[in-house]
Amino acid sequence: MKHDRAGSFTPGVAPLRNVMLLNELIHRVNDRDPDLPGMACFYGPSGYGKTTAATWNANETSAYWVEMRESWTRKTLFRSILANMGIEPRRTIPEMSSQISRQLAVTGRPLLIDEADYLMKNKMIELVRELFEDSKGTIILIGEERLPQNLARLERTHNRMLDWVAAEPADLREVQMLAQMKCSGVEIDEDVLGEVLRAANGRARRIVVILGQIREDAALRGKDRCTMADANRIRFYTGDAPAPRGGR
Repeated sequence: MKHDRAGSFTPGVAPLRNVMLLNELIHRVNDRDPDLPGMACFYGPSGYGKTTAATWNANETSAYWVEMRESWTRKTLFRSILANMGIEPRRTIPEMSSQISRQLAVTGRPLLIDEADYLMKNKMIELVRELFEDSKGTIILIGEERLPQNLARLERTHNRMLDWVAAEPADLREVQMLAQMKCSGVEIDEDVLGEVLRAANGRARRIVVILGQIREDAALRGKDRCTMADANRIRFYTGDAPAPRGGR
């Protein structure tokens, strides 16, 4: 599958690289030879747009998708997956596991588990591995930069992984696309866009925050253009914690 799939994006969704990288990974695993393993990992630092990529791809590929939380237990995980599937969960974990596996096998739809780093807690990753074993479906784990290393320590799960794909930092082209979406009606000079990329350190989430600052500044000043002089006044958000203030 080529990157021309970007033409299928709905209005308001930019074809950012990480959206496309995850899309290609899902299709590659789902279209694999039946004798190949069907789990994969999409990983990268916080703020790279992995969850945005997951939500769009859940719609585009008809995948089941859950975003984990630190407080989740095994039962919470299975109940959430079944809720996404539209299935009433049974009482026990083994029963719910059978429900999920059966649905994955029958439908052939992928399962995306976001914030999958939390699967390392209470050996929940073993339950997910069993889902794959029982269904032979497609399961994509989405998490932080060290998720592959954490999975590699678990031999049985590691052996079921077909591919590892790293999320990429944003580039200038993506800043331009996001600016068109988030700052409609405001012309932003190219050197300002470069400064936005630098200040955000390639993190899509911070780029969107900074573009919001530019949009608000332009509205307050009644302007339809942002120059470098304007940008120097705004003090772009970088995510850095403020220095301690003096005092007693």
